Amino acid sequence: MKIDTLCVQAGYEPKNGDPRLLPIVQSTTFVYDSAETMGKLFDLEADGFFYTRLANPTLDTVAKKIAALEGGVGAMLTASGQAASLISITNICKAGDHVIASAAIYGGTFNLFNKTLRDLGIEFDFVSPEISSEELDRAFKPNTKAVFIETVTNPSLDVVDIELFAKVAHAHHVPLIVDNTFATPVNCRPFEWGADIIVHSTSKYMDGHAVALGGVVVDSGNFDWTSGDYPMLTTPDETYHGVVYTEQFGKSAYIVKCCTHLMRDLGAQQSPQNAFLLNLGLDTLALRMERHCANAQAVAEYLEGHDKIEKVDYPGLKSNKYYAMAQKYMPHGTCGVISVFVKGGKEGAVRFMEGLKLAKIVIHVADARTCVLHPATTTHRQLSDQQLIDAGIAPNMVRLSVGIENPGDIIADIKQALEQV
Repeated sequence: MKIDTLCVQAGYEPKNGDPRLLPIVQSTTFVYDSAETMGKLFDLEADGFFYTRLANPTLDTVAKKIAALEGGVGAMLTASGQAASLISITNICKAGDHVIASAAIYGGTFNLFNKTLRDLGIEFDFVSPEISSEELDRAFKPNTKAVFIETVTNPSLDVVDIELFAKVAHAHHVPLIVDNTFATPVNCRPFEWGADIIVHSTSKYMDGHAVALGGVVVDSGNFDWTSGDYPMLTTPDETYHGVVYTEQFGKSAYIVKCCTHLMRDLGAQQSPQNAFLLNLGLDTLALRMERHCANAQAVAEYLEGHDKIEKVDYPGLKSNKYYAMAQKYMPHGTCGVISVFVKGGKEGAVRFMEGLKLAKIVIHVADARTCVLHPATTTHRQLSDQQLIDAGIAPNMVRLSVGIENPGDIIADIKQALEQV
């Protein structure tokens, strides 16, 4: 099936007499007829649902759909995109390990890595998203366990060379983790370019309506964990009576450990209701992404020629330095987000935002409604001046998330707001 068909059909296959649409299984627990059966579930010797903190039929179905969209062997839904990023790292890293991450990533992810996980003993080095193969190679250490990048960075809109990062990481027997939130699997499938693990904030385009907080971790099944130093996957887990994930679960070792170990202990589970709403969003993901990208292209072209705009960053513009890279990885469009640099510094940016009427100022991005944000003082305000520069964020930058409204109405709103700058 093609990607737009998978958005509608993947994951749920009702049998004779079953509900046509995915039901919400709003139950914390499930009934079994014997202690022996329950024991086998706890020992990972049998498949089934026994407590929603670990697994739930509604969540399992939606996870299967997203795995199909990304081309992975399995997926796990989480309570938020932050939880997905956290688990993607801690599933294979512990205190004393080292991770290489792009400096141009979402501010919340940067703080998770640079503060919280660093406090837990995991070391991080942040590198330029435009780093060369040679420079990246030199960034590796004997204890490096993962590399983390975003396909289209938030909010600087850099398009990262996935293939380059994957080749260097694999040369060191280390997996590449990619946050594919902005591009979505409709526009980019990182596994086809060598990525090993994918994460999303499903609260963004996948949900599409800003109603359901969530995240997801997807496993390609392609990385050979026995080729590197990953004892949590290749040696006995005493909390499950000595199971060795790579031996018992093969290509699904990583995602099974996510579900059975970290979800068990961290409890960062998505609710069945949110998974149901996410599934409704996925049904129309391909349609919406086409509209988001078309609208953003029209808006970016309008802004590029405006005398009150200093610069427009959007990979769909031929003048953009990432245009060729975007054509390689995302030939049908990148996303609906534009970085706009307004003349007049921070004051000009704020005046522009506050002058908008159709577009609203919100702490969100990538849903059906056009919205704006000032990253330097909101999502990335915890970064130092140098870290802001490294992340490609300036005081006069406005992150404009173009929705699916009529493009003429969006441009008219922008026009009248710029008249006030």
